[in-house]
Amino acid sequence: MARLVLENVAKIFSGSRREKIAAVRDLNLTIEDGELLVIVGPSGCGKTTTLRLIAGLETPDHGGIFLDGRSLAGVPPKDRDVAMVFQNHALFPHLTVFENMALGLRLRNFPRAEIGERVNAAAEMLGLAGLLQRRPTDLSGGECQRAALGRALVRRPRVFLLDEPLSNLDAPLRLQLRGEIARLRRRLGATMIFVTHDQAEALALADWVAVMKDGAVQQVARPAEIYGRPASRFVAGFIGSPPMNFFEGALAEKNGVLVFQERAGKGPSFSIELKTAASLRQYAGQAMTLGLRPEHIVAAAEGNGMAVVRALLERVEPAGAQSLLYFSSGSHSFVARGPADAALRAAEPIPLHFDMEHARFFDPLTGVALAC
Repeated sequence: MARLVLENVAKIFSGSRREKIAAVRDLNLTIEDGELLVIVGPSGCGKTTTLRLIAGLETPDHGGIFLDGRSLAGVPPKDRDVAMVFQNHALFPHLTVFENMALGLRLRNFPRAEIGERVNAAAEMLGLAGLLQRRPTDLSGGECQRAALGRALVRRPRVFLLDEPLSNLDAPLRLQLRGEIARLRRRLGATMIFVTHDQAEALALADWVAVMKDGAVQQVARPAEIYGRPASRFVAGFIGSPPMNFFEGALAEKNGVLVFQERAGKGPSFSIELKTAASLRQYAGQAMTLGLRPEHIVAAAEGNGMAVVRALLERVEPAGAQSLLYFSSGSHSFVARGPADAALRAAEPIPLHFDMEHARFFDPLTGVALAC
C-alpha cells in the first residue's frame, strides 16, 4: 500500500528583500494507492516545491505529510521510500547507464546479484537493454530520460515523483515517453505524482488532476470534470487548447425568460436565452461571465435548436484535421472549431450556434464557477 496524504502543507521562502514568498499555501491532497495524480499549473505556482516537500528535500513550515498513516516529519529523504525523477535527467556523465541505474542500490549496500537483476529487469521494461554499457553522452535525450526513470524504478519505491520529465524533449519524444510512462504505471500499479505545465499531458495521463495557482490548489478532479466543469475561470482558461472563450455581460429577465446579454462594444452585441439554467435566476440583474469551449460553437447549419449568434469572422487558421475560426462580437474575440475544409471567408458575418448546455458561468469578481 502507498497512500499519500498532505494536510494543510505550507512552504514560505524569503525573497531577495527578505519578503515572505508563499510557494505552497495550505495544500491538501490525497493520493490513493496505485493512483496517478498530475499537478498542473503555470511556472512558479508551487508544483516542484510540492514534490520536494514530499521527497524531503524541503521542510514544510506547517502541515503534515503522511505515507500510509505514518508522518514523514523528520524522516530523511533516503528513508522515505520515495523516488524522484527530475526535469533534468541528472545522470553522471562518467558512469555507464548500468552504473547510473545501479548507484542508488549500491549506496544502500544491496547484494551485487540483486542489483544486476533489478537493473536488467528495468532496462528490459524501458527498452534500454542494449544500451547499459553506454554513457549518457552516447544517448539521445529520450534514452537519457528513460535511464533516469530506470534509476528510480530499480529502487521499487512506494511513491514515484516525476518533475516535468518530458519538458526538455521535442514533440515526438514527448509523445513516445508519455506512452511509456502510462504503460509503466499500469504494469507496476505504482502510486505516482507527475508535475507538468502541459495541460495536454495532464489530461492524457492522470487519474486525478490538481490545478495549482500561486501556491494553492484551485481544483482537484477527474480529467473529464476538470475540462467539462472547471471550478473557476482560471482553471477553465488554463485547461484546453485553445482555452475556453469568455464573454462579459449580465443576466436579465425578459418576459419571464432568463437571458445573458453580452456587454456592448464596437460591434453589435448578442443576447441568448438560458432555457436550462433556472438556478441562475437568483443572479438576474448582475454582471456575469459566460464561458464556452470552442467545440461548442458551430456554424448555424450544423446546429440543432441552439442559440444563434451572428459574429464577424476575422481569420481561419488551419490546424490539420480541423480549422480554428476566430470571430469578434460586441467587445469580445473568440475562437470556434470547424472542419478542415471550412469554406468561409474572413470579414464576413457568420451565423453561429452556441450550445448553452455546455456553458459555464463565473462570478466576474472572484472567478468562481456558479452552479447551473
